Amino acid sequence: MLFAKERKRRQSALITVNNLSKTYRIVRPREGRFSALKSLVHPEYIERRAVDGIHFSIKDGEIVGYIGQNGAGKSTTIKMLSGILVPTSGEVYVDGLIPHRDRKEHLHNIGVVFGQKTSLWWDVPVIDSLHILKKMYRVEDERFQKNLALFTELLDLGNFLNQPVRQLSLGQRVRADLAAALMHDPKILFLDEPTIGVDVVAKERLRKFILEINRERGVSVLLTTHDVVDMEKLVNRVIVIHGGRLIYDGAIHGLRERYGRQRRMELQFENEPPDLTLPGVDTERMEDGGLAVMFDQNAYTVDEMLSHIRKTGSTIRDIIIQKADIEQIVRDIYQEGGRDV
Repeated sequence: MLFAKERKRRQSALITVNNLSKTYRIVRPREGRFSALKSLVHPEYIERRAVDGIHFSIKDGEIVGYIGQNGAGKSTTIKMLSGILVPTSGEVYVDGLIPHRDRKEHLHNIGVVFGQKTSLWWDVPVIDSLHILKKMYRVEDERFQKNLALFTELLDLGNFLNQPVRQLSLGQRVRADLAAALMHDPKILFLDEPTIGVDVVAKERLRKFILEINRERGVSVLLTTHDVVDMEKLVNRVIVIHGGRLIYDGAIHGLRERYGRQRRMELQFENEPPDLTLPGVDTERMEDGGLAVMFDQNAYTVDEMLSHIRKTGSTIRDIIIQKADIEQIVRDIYQEGGRDV
């Protein structure tokens, strides 16, 4: 067992997930008279698979986005990676450790922030919570003071370090949670919707901090988010999960290439915009008098579309060609039910 454990420690990937699944057993709802009593006395169970045989690995120093609709299995995955939940089947190794089995050692290697839940003590000042965590993780005085000074500067904690957590705004509380998660210098940071509900200024501060910690300390980050700006500013690689199954794992620009088929052309004309009628093409008159043309790049190339427009007799004065943004691409994937790639 020790030999196997040491072998896993030497693996190139910091996080390795193989055929990981999590199934919940829930009571089947009943209808009719006395249904609640029947369910209590003779419950019938059904199984719901929250995570369904996913595979991925994350290298040391990577920032990876983990995205999907609500209920797709993102938070369940994070909880298995952090050791909170035990997988139903499959394997998960984080820095060579099995999270739920090697929990004590594993907790020293990771930091976790759940955007809607705090790891701090609700009724005590932030600084006291940080001192409690210092003792729990046995952080040396010098290291604690160094980290406290750095995080206070980067996250602007000074104004509320002495306030109870319950008095903080959401943005302040998330910043304090980030400091708490990193006070013991973990190798890996799991962030579950860290910017949800946070104002624009606070979001930008959080993003800069995450990039700084990754660049200067080499902390690996797995980030779940619905915020498209988070994805575009923080990650180069995204993993998309839908219905508990992994449907995409690759570069963020690859997501655009594979799924971003829609093109939008905004045109200005020397004369009246044409009435363009083509199969699968949508048009829209713009407020400035121009014409927006939306089409599938698999059906028409840009040159073909321009050729069709010129055949109407209209003279093009100016043109802007736009690709589908990440937000639209992700929305399309969800609406189509997660096509495999």
